[in-house]
Amino acid sequence: FKRYTLFLRRIKGVLATSDLRWTSYPADDPQWEEASSRDDDHNTVRTYEICTIASSSSYWLRTRWIPLKAATTVYVEIWFSMMECSSLSRQPCKETFNLYYYPSDADNATLTSPAWMENPYIKVATVAADHLMLRGTRGRPNVKELRLEGLRKAGLYLAFQSQSNCMALLSVRVFYKKCPPLRRAFASFPETVPHSLVEQAQGVCVENAVTPPGEQSQPPSMLCSEVGEWVGQPTSSCACRPGYEAGETDMRSCPSGHFKAESGSVGCSSCPANSNTRIPGSAYCPCHSGFYRADSDPPHTACTQPPSAPRSPVSQLNDTTVTLEWSEPLDRGGRQDLTYRVLCSTCGPDTSCSPCGDSILYRPAQNGLTQRRVVIWGLHPQTKYIFTIQSLNGVSALSHSEPASSKLNITTSRDVPPPVSGLRRVEASESSMSLEWSVPVVQNQYQILDYELRYRPEWQYVFSRSSSLVLNGLQRATRYQVQVRARSQAGYGSFGAETGFNTLPDGTRSPMKVYIDPFTYEDPNEAVREFAKEIDASFVKIEEVIGAGEFGEVCRGRLRIPGRKENYVAIKTLKGGYTEKQRRDFLSEASIMGQFQHPNIIHLEGVITTSCPVMILTEFMENGALDSFLRMNDGQFTTIQLVGMLRGIAAGMKYLSEMSYVHRDLAARNILVNSNLVCKVSDFGLSRFLTENSSDPTYTSSLGGKIPIRWTAPEAIAYRKFTSASDTWSYGIVMWEVMSYGERPYWDMSNQDVINAIEQDYRLPPPPECPASLHALMLDCWQKERANRPRFCDVVAALDRLIRNPTSLKVTHPEAQSLSHPLLDQRWLRAIKMERYEQSFLQAGFTNLDIVSQLNTEDLLRVGVTLAGHQKKILSSIQTLRIHKAPPTLLY
Repeated sequence: FKRYTLFLRRIKGVLATSDLRWTSYPADDPQWEEASSRDDDHNTVRTYEICTIASSSSYWLRTRWIPLKAATTVYVEIWFSMMECSSLSRQPCKETFNLYYYPSDADNATLTSPAWMENPYIKVATVAADHLMLRGTRGRPNVKELRLEGLRKAGLYLAFQSQSNCMALLSVRVFYKKCPPLRRAFASFPETVPHSLVEQAQGVCVENAVTPPGEQSQPPSMLCSEVGEWVGQPTSSCACRPGYEAGETDMRSCPSGHFKAESGSVGCSSCPANSNTRIPGSAYCPCHSGFYRADSDPPHTACTQPPSAPRSPVSQLNDTTVTLEWSEPLDRGGRQDLTYRVLCSTCGPDTSCSPCGDSILYRPAQNGLTQRRVVIWGLHPQTKYIFTIQSLNGVSALSHSEPASSKLNITTSRDVPPPVSGLRRVEASESSMSLEWSVPVVQNQYQILDYELRYRPEWQYVFSRSSSLVLNGLQRATRYQVQVRARSQAGYGSFGAETGFNTLPDGTRSPMKVYIDPFTYEDPNEAVREFAKEIDASFVKIEEVIGAGEFGEVCRGRLRIPGRKENYVAIKTLKGGYTEKQRRDFLSEASIMGQFQHPNIIHLEGVITTSCPVMILTEFMENGALDSFLRMNDGQFTTIQLVGMLRGIAAGMKYLSEMSYVHRDLAARNILVNSNLVCKVSDFGLSRFLTENSSDPTYTSSLGGKIPIRWTAPEAIAYRKFTSASDTWSYGIVMWEVMSYGERPYWDMSNQDVINAIEQDYRLPPPPECPASLHALMLDCWQKERANRPRFCDVVAALDRLIRNPTSLKVTHPEAQSLSHPLLDQRWLRAIKMERYEQSFLQAGFTNLDIVSQLNTEDLLRVGVTLAGHQKKILSSIQTLRIHKAPPTLLY
């Protein structure tokens, strides 16, 4: 460290020969004498001397005003000599003197002000001599260093008080300490005066250095100690800015042909392939002409080119469907993100061509293809088409040239069905319409396979195998524009003319189709023949087993009916050795399912009953059961997506309730999800009854399969009252499952505890981050009086309102008032299988429900609950304590 003197008017020294003009008191009896002498080096010195052993009075000597500059702590170094009292007379004598100071903002002291006494003067210390002189001899001088801190004025005076002693002041030095300017870790720190034990000094990064990312709000800082020494390292170091690397003391720019993309300690790198820079200090290397770097490419990657054209394109025409295949281009452009795009143009007799319309469909897609094969259907007969296959990669869009491509000319030859006419409304309600149309006359050998219907205000598409269809989920008193087109082996025909139809206003309902129980038929096979289509077993190819059902295996397979496109199906099989009753129960599900036609009800493809094994074929749902799908994708969907799933389930249940069908086992495990996240109600046909001789009431199928009652309404448990209102209760539980991503309702409570809790008016709390509006709808579904529960049409309307007003989904459930319960029994943690944390909770003082109900994630981390799954489970149970007064069965 360095010492900087504020007042360096030393009493000794070659130059110190003039009068010091310090002030002494009392003025009329000045005892301090200023004198000249020589030190050991024969230098002339000025001293102040006093010898008043014969007097008991105090004699003061005050320096001139000393400015402090920036110092708040200064040091006073005093050199002095002191006579030993024993060598003097026997009169009273002292071998000490007192040091005082007086702080002042200006040099305004006089002979009488401040008063010559302690307070206003501030005493620093009584200074005692370590070395004493005998009369007539030369002794060693004394050196004392004293510290004055907490100074707030612009300057001060020093004062020396002598009483009954004989001494001389040889030197007085006043100084403060400060840290010198410093450059360290590419940061520059200014000269710093410490005002406490340590002073934090703010620095700046040197030229071409920056604070590393994530530390922008924290400039470099370093500690300066009270003794004027820098301590430790900078708290936030500086790093080289992009385009620069560390030199010995400063930053140096990257030379030509080199770059550095980010700030940090990493050095410069050579430019990647197909790029270069001639400018020093570059953060990236520009690409050579004809080469490009995509926005997603990091700066250290090589520049690349668009790919060359696809090779060897071939086509296979099948009526109005064409399959295109091709080989990979010779040059991928140096990239791996190769994709393909297919463009379609149709040409008239005059050889003029124009882009194909929206009626042309592509599988798997038209753009972004990664496979070298595409199937195109919906072509018009006797029409010339030009298909352009383009190669693309991540830099194709940056090139000014058209993508490299190969072309194929194709001409179709066969006729598709004519436009559909005769569209009419048969029945209508506030939210549905039953439509029929005339079967178009086909002039060739092909037959009508199915129909595609689309309707708006916003186009939606549905399919039908017959010339009639029921549209559900519509808005009341609304006009819809509808079009239909037919499909044969030659492909789709054109849509017929738009026809407008209205749904009915409130209170005006038309008769709708009513569900018929297949068990009312004397011959169960008659119900199967009426409601389910028989399929030839040769049309079905089983590929793999995907699960086990009540009656046998569940498989995935392919269904290929002549004249129709091949598609995946789910196949339920009836295992061998079945009884006639088992066969009837198995096929009853198909008899029920075949009566339903709705986009949110699982679609029955048909049955196989004339060969073994007996099978039920339904549409294949790629994502399987909703509960397991949600658990596998925990937290991956937005709230509006989850509400969309719930809306689809409610629409399907609305359709079933309007057909007077009661599901009786509505749960997330019985909802299937396809690749477009469309949810469809499934699992029909199991007859259930209440087990009477059981200590744990559950619903049991006629074949003995038990079904948990957590989804069942209380009146259905107690009195076997199954209605659409009991399905509404179950739907509320499904809502809770969806919003909690497949959490088990009522967690690990036993069935009897669930029944008891519901009887005591306990209801499930909102899952984490569940909007309050959705939990309010759940509570409506769980009304004890079934007449007070909403109908499914009310549920659909409520969800539609939320979807149209997404801001209503951002309000989460408010915190409830703190609960007052007796001492928390730690078996609460055991009930949710978290007993491993019992001791940690007790040691942390979490011993009653008032405390537990206020815990958050940070509290759990402090007691060692670090696993995210365990935190979620405990917080979900804690939220139960906040929202509801939990029954004893929940806590114990």
